[in-house]
Amino acid sequence: MDTKKRKQLEAAGWQSGTVQEFLDLSPTDMAFIETKLALTKVLRATRQKQHMTQTTLAARMKTSQSRVAKIEAGDPTVSIDLILRGLFTLGFSRHDLAKAV
Repeated sequence: MDTKKRKQLEAAGWQSGTVQEFLDLSPTDMAFIETKLALTKVLRATRQKQHMTQTTLAARMKTSQSRVAKIEAGDPTVSIDLILRGLFTLGFSRHDLAKAV
């Protein structure tokens, strides 16, 4: 948000802050969320770079296309192990995974 807009909102009685402050998240929670989102972004970019559809990736992972879409959208119901399974399906090694985060 630009400075002018934030000042106008604060003058009207609104407060601005971070997601961490709003949800009262610990630094550990934030690190987990940011790591999970970074992995989902890498998964999507890698799938697209390989010219693979969500449907093809889903078939290789033995899951549904809608589940792959949820992974890529950063849906909070998606487990970290499903994200990792997707990355490994795309050919990631543990070393690649470490570089991604």
